[in-house]
Amino acid sequence: MALNLSQKQEVVAELAGIASKAHSLVAAEYAGTTVEQMTAMRKKARESGVYLKVVKNTLASRAVVGTEFEVVKDALTGPLLYAFSTEEPGAAGRLIKEFAKGNDKLKAKVVSVEGKLFPAAHVDVLASLPTREQALAMLARVLAEPAAMFARAVKAVADKQGGGEVAAEAPAEA
Repeated sequence: MALNLSQKQEVVAELAGIASKAHSLVAAEYAGTTVEQMTAMRKKARESGVYLKVVKNTLASRAVVGTEFEVVKDALTGPLLYAFSTEEPGAAGRLIKEFAKGNDKLKAKVVSVEGKLFPAAHVDVLASLPTREQALAMLARVLAEPAAMFARAVKAVADKQGGGEVAAEAPAEA
């Protein structure tokens, strides 16, 4: 169904708004994907903070102008599905990679992060990025480790200096 000019302008404005706030973009070829597979992918995208849209490449090219995803303009050819990560940089990569396992028709074509264009193979790198919770847990572990090492060192020194007296007193009390 063809869109009239005002509908096209709305689509471009909507996509431009998402692109200006998104962390990453994965454009994937979806020809041959069934309706059920697309519905499942859209549901999973909503749950994981990924904006998923199928639009004409000319509209997508206009929408990314002025954003960090402008580098992908020339690579947008063929029927593409656009996945913008709105919450976590790796979310779109994980979504496309997960659904590509069960569907050989879905293939990543373009990956863009922080104004850089990457080949489709980088979808694996993007998918391997930690989630926000995982990154915070890693940071907490790194911050807590020096304190834990200091506590172990103090305990070792205390055990070395006074550990024998405590051990000798324990049998006498029993």
